[in-house]
Amino acid sequence: MASGTVVPGFERVREVFEANFANHGEVGAALSVYVDGREVVDLVGGTVTRGGEPYTRRTLQMVASVTKGALAICALRLAERGELDLDAPVARYWPEFAAAGKQDIPVRWLLTHQAGLPAVDAVLPMTDLLAWTPMVDALAAQAPLWEPGTAHGYHAITYGWLLGEVLTRITGHAPGELLAREVAGPLGIEFHVGLAESEMDRVAPMIPAEPTRSPDPMALLLADPTTLTYRAFLVPNGLLTAFNERALWAAQLPALNGMATARSLSTMYAACIGEVNGVRLLSPATLEAATTPHAEGRDLVTTFETRFGLGFQLASPLRPMAGIGSFGHYGLGGSVGFAHPARRLAFGYVVNRMMPGGMVDPRSSALIEAVLEAL
Repeated sequence: MASGTVVPGFERVREVFEANFANHGEVGAALSVYVDGREVVDLVGGTVTRGGEPYTRRTLQMVASVTKGALAICALRLAERGELDLDAPVARYWPEFAAAGKQDIPVRWLLTHQAGLPAVDAVLPMTDLLAWTPMVDALAAQAPLWEPGTAHGYHAITYGWLLGEVLTRITGHAPGELLAREVAGPLGIEFHVGLAESEMDRVAPMIPAEPTRSPDPMALLLADPTTLTYRAFLVPNGLLTAFNERALWAAQLPALNGMATARSLSTMYAACIGEVNGVRLLSPATLEAATTPHAEGRDLVTTFETRFGLGFQLASPLRPMAGIGSFGHYGLGGSVGFAHPARRLAFGYVVNRMMPGGMVDPRSSALIEAVLEAL
């Protein structure tokens, strides 16, 4: 069922990868694992759509919030070079942001989900969200929904505009262009924000999660327009129902619409903790600062316990990765990329069949467990 290779000692990972299709209704998926800067697992299987063409190494997958980790790496690289001061007010780079009492919010709090801006009061049509500037303007005018720095709440969609606008003001590059310059280009990987029309036929559409008799808590919150969860994830409009629209694939939405492969994710995270083909993305000092917990505990948006470093999710009960010491990012639906420096491990997994977002995904957790056993 699966094609690809595993090095001796990782045979169990292939078995678990194939079992996901039988046990968890997998449709199309790919997995890549690096250990000590070397790829030890490279697997792909299933189909692009139910009963459709085979899912291959050339298949591009929308990885949803996994994109946030890539944008964080861009910001950290700028900070490492002295082009971005994480402790400077956002308004130093984006003067309009100072409105509504936000003049003292530091850039750091955009990365740690502490800025109090997971949603806006303005209701914007989809065309405005895909155009970048209208949402940037709405966030500049928006008053925080809690006192910045006193709590954290997942900036599910706004993270991309907030951090992305700061980086654009500094570099003059749109987020997708910056990602190509700072990460994808140096490593020779495919990680796109703002997908070119010429590449769209390679995309595996997202297959929505099936309704269940007992919806997970996140699903219940997302269905209730009175919750902050609903406002943060749905903006509110039809954004989360438009995952398979080409206009969304082509837009600059660096919190949610990255297109990547499993190998791209594992390579990117391997290059954060060591060299890959002569490229290291983050220095040890930058990595240590970025993976220190900056915000943890009950999340005001998701309502469950979350932990964040600088733009990265850190291991928590519902986002476990490979345990304490891991950093990276999960994406709504099931894709995930992360690294665990002490284990010298980097992991990239992409899927097209979505599962509920308020639970531990049994597919990736089984694969991670098999990888850890092999180590």
